[in-house]
Amino acid sequence: MNAPTGADSVGPNWSLPAMRQAQALAWTAVEQIAAAMHPGLRESEARAIGQAVLGELGMGEAWHPMMVRFGANTLRVFSDRGGEDLALGQDDIFFIDIGPVLLGHEADVGASYAVGEDPDMHACAAAARDLWHRVAAIWNHGAIRGTALYARAAEEAAAMGWQLNLDVRGHRAADYPHPSRQAGKLGDLDSLPTAGLWILEIQIRHSTRAFGAFYEDLLI
Repeated sequence: MNAPTGADSVGPNWSLPAMRQAQALAWTAVEQIAAAMHPGLRESEARAIGQAVLGELGMGEAWHPMMVRFGANTLRVFSDRGGEDLALGQDDIFFIDIGPVLLGHEADVGASYAVGEDPDMHACAAAARDLWHRVAAIWNHGAIRGTALYARAAEEAAAMGWQLNLDVRGHRAADYPHPSRQAGKLGDLDSLPTAGLWILEIQIRHSTRAFGAFYEDLLI
């Protein structure tokens, strides 16, 4: 398979099979980290546990720092490093976002989980995942421009009863290191997104309560 060129340029070692395999490995790590979370942990402690899990899996190198957010901090975007070092409650929601370098490629996955019995939180975590899949189906291997894709995402979120954070609009991924990941947001892309190069990010919030959920994966 020829490497993408022009606006979709990648480095010399990029390959779609490697990108796909890197994502699959990263998902295994996220699930293991999520399984280690429990009420009473603070975010800082959760990140330390996550780093230990990644180390045990041989995933110590990362192209972006791990993010673990609990409760009200699930409303914060990736670049917002403020907020309290919250503890996970008995009935709570959290998300994990990791960016390990795997097989020489920039893996990037994130998902939300709920603990306890709060039905809104469980629904929110599930909705972020479901909305991601709805939007990925709309993308349909490059059938819609990035700008239109996020407009449709906002409509789908509203129809599901959630608010989409349009400050979170996806980004590039490629082999590592590669500057094209800085080439703008998927939601600003006025062209058709190519498979294996774009991370679709979904961040939603509850309409009246102070929490949200996040989900991201590679459009393949």
